[in-house]
Amino acid sequence: MNRPPATAAALDERCRAAGLDVDRPAVDRDLEAVGEYLARWVEVVDADTPYRRADLLNTLLATSTAHPRLTDHAGSGWHIHYRDDDMTLAALLRSLVSVGTALHLTARGMHRLARCAADGCEQVFADVSRTGRQRYCTPACANRDAVRRHRAGARAVAGA
Repeated sequence: MNRPPATAAALDERCRAAGLDVDRPAVDRDLEAVGEYLARWVEVVDADTPYRRADLLNTLLATSTAHPRLTDHAGSGWHIHYRDDDMTLAALLRSLVSVGTALHLTARGMHRLARCAADGCEQVFADVSRTGRQRYCTPACANRDAVRRHRAGARAVAGA
């Protein structure tokens, strides 16, 4: 979401680097479809209530997944697939992201998907902190915001 690939080759490379078992190379239609999906998925991030977030994500799940089933393809060990075997790369990514988002939110909390709180930063992040209070996408953004607040406080004291 934060750095979408610009080409089908970049999409393919990113999927392979993430360890995704890609059985056919990405094509331009995959890139276009992933972009369309991400535009819908970011609405889940920006939802203002847990119920709205759930409604939006349920819609994505309904249109992105198949019935869950056990599989042990290529001897990789038993696991659950929420997709059909003959899906395009874009459809596979829609399924993985939709199910992954649902599992993250239900296991960790419906509030654990957000945009960075730093001024000028719009990055999306999944809160995996122990406390569930993550506000920034990276420590760098947190540090920049802390410095900004400190300097603003120092100016206010100096001006008083």
